[in-house]
Amino acid sequence: MLAELHVRDLALIEDVWLELGPGLTVLSGETGAGKTVLVSALKLLLGERADSAMVRQGAAEAVVEGRFVIDGRDIVARRRISAEGRSRCSIDGEMATVAMLADTLGPMVDLHGQHEHQALLSPARHAGYLDRYIGEEAAEALARYREARRTAREAVARLDELRGALADREQRADYLRFVIGDIDAVEPQTGEDEELTALLPRLRYGERLAEASYAAWQALKEERGASDGLSAALAALGGVRGLDPALDGFAETVSRLDIELQELAAQVLEYAESIDHDAEALDAAEARLHRIEGLTRKYGGTVAAVIAMRESASEELDVLEAGEAGLADAERHAEEAAAVLCEAAESLRAVRDAATAPFVARLGEAASDLALAHAQFGVERTALPFESWTSDGPERVEFLFTSAAGEQLRPLAKIASGGEVSRVMLALKGVLGEADAVPVLVFDEVDAGIGGATAHAVGERLARLARSHQVLVVTHLAQVAACADVQMVVEKQEHDGRTVTTVRSVTGDERVAEVARMLSGGTSEAGIAHARELLSAQVADMVRG
Repeated sequence: MLAELHVRDLALIEDVWLELGPGLTVLSGETGAGKTVLVSALKLLLGERADSAMVRQGAAEAVVEGRFVIDGRDIVARRRISAEGRSRCSIDGEMATVAMLADTLGPMVDLHGQHEHQALLSPARHAGYLDRYIGEEAAEALARYREARRTAREAVARLDELRGALADREQRADYLRFVIGDIDAVEPQTGEDEELTALLPRLRYGERLAEASYAAWQALKEERGASDGLSAALAALGGVRGLDPALDGFAETVSRLDIELQELAAQVLEYAESIDHDAEALDAAEARLHRIEGLTRKYGGTVAAVIAMRESASEELDVLEAGEAGLADAERHAEEAAAVLCEAAESLRAVRDAATAPFVARLGEAASDLALAHAQFGVERTALPFESWTSDGPERVEFLFTSAAGEQLRPLAKIASGGEVSRVMLALKGVLGEADAVPVLVFDEVDAGIGGATAHAVGERLARLARSHQVLVVTHLAQVAACADVQMVVEKQEHDGRTVTTVRSVTGDERVAEVARMLSGGTSEAGIAHARELLSAQVADMVRG
C-alpha cells in the first residue's frame, strides 16, 4: 500500500502531503488543477524518466517522496530532480539508481492512464496480457521457451559462421599454413627483440666502448689515478685519527669512497673485457632483429602478438582441417536445439490453451459489470512459421471483441469506441489485478467518453477492485467519485502572487458540494440534492454488497 506521498516544487505543486489508506481513493477537481501532476509524481518514484521542465519555476529542485507498506515493512523512496536536469534517488535513506526504483517499486504499482489504451489496442501486447492472467505457470513456460530460443539462435549462428568459414576453407587454410610457417621459420622468443635491441650498441660500437672503458679504468686504478689519491688522503688522515671527531668523519667518508672506487673500477674493467669485437656476431644480431621486426610489422607490433597470432592460426587451422566432421557436429547441435525449442513452444501453447477460455469468460463477466452487457470477447492465436517465432512465443495473440449481440468478433483495435476501450481496459485491469495481486492500482482518467449508468457501473467496478487492492483514481465523473471511500479535491489557489496546486480531503457537506460541482458544474439546490441522492445510493449499495 502507498501510505504517504509528498510532492514539493513539481509543476504547480509547491508542497503537498497525501496520507492514503486502503480502499478506493478518488482525486477530483477542475481541469488543469494538477491532478495528473500527482500521478506524474508517482511515476517518478516508479522510475520514469525525469524532465527538468517539471521543476517548479524558481525552485532549485523538485522532490517526490513516497512511503510504501508492504507485508508490514515500510519502504521509503525519494526522487530529486534539479533544475539543471540531474536526478538523485534513494531507497530507505540509501543511494539508489532509477533502475533500482523501478525494480523495487514497479511490481507494487500498476498504473493505467490514457496512453495505456494504445497498449490495449496493440496486438503485440496481447500475449503478455494473457500470460499475466495465467500467472506463474505461464511465466515458467515462457522462461523455458525463451531460454530454448536463445540456445537455438546461438546454435544456428554458430552453424552459419562455420558454413561461411568452410565455404573458402582451402583458401583460408593455405593462408593459415603460410602464417604458421612464416613465424616458425624465425621462431621468435618472448622478449628477444628487446634483448637484441639492448645488445646491438655493444656490437656496433665495441672498439670505442672498450677503449673508453679501459681509459676510465686506468684513470681510476693506475699510478697517480683516483685510487692513489684516495689512498694518500686516507693515510694522511689516519695519522691524526682520534684527535678531532670532525676530521675522523672525513676519514670515514674517504674510506667509504675508496671502497666504492675499488668496486667501480672492477665493474668498468669487467665491462671492458666483455666487449665483443666480432663483426660476424654483429651481422648475425642485426639480421636476427631484422627478421623479428619483419614479423612484428605483419602480425601485431610485438613479439608477444606474433606468438599469439601463431597460436590462433594453429587453432583455427585445426578447426578447418576437421572440416565436415565439425560441420556435422554443428548441424546436429542446431537440430537438437530446435527440437528443444519446439518442445518448449508446445508446452507454452498448452498452458495458454488451458487458460484462454477461462480468461475470455472472466473478461466478459467484468465487461458486463461495466454496462457492456452484450460484449463478447475472443482470443485469436495464429501459429507463426518457425523462423518467425518471437520472444513472446510461437504464435500471434490478438484480442477480438464485439459490443453487440450476434455480431461477428473482430480485432479490438478496429471496432471499439473510445468509451468502450476505457471500459475494456478497466475490465482487463480488474481481471489481471485479481490474478497477479499487484497491491496498488492507479487509474488516471480511464473513464473518458462515458457517463450516466455506465459511469455508475465503472465506479462500482473500481469499488469492487478496492476490496482487494488499494485503488487510486483520477476522475471527472461524479458517479465514480461517489463510490470512493475517500475523496480528495485538487485545486488551484493564489499564494503570494503565484498559482499553486493544493489537495484536501472532503467529507460531509464539502464532499456533497464537490460531487454537485462534478454533476452540473455548480452548487445549485438541485445539484446538491442530486449529489446527496447519489452518495446515499452508493452507501446503500455498499451495505447491500
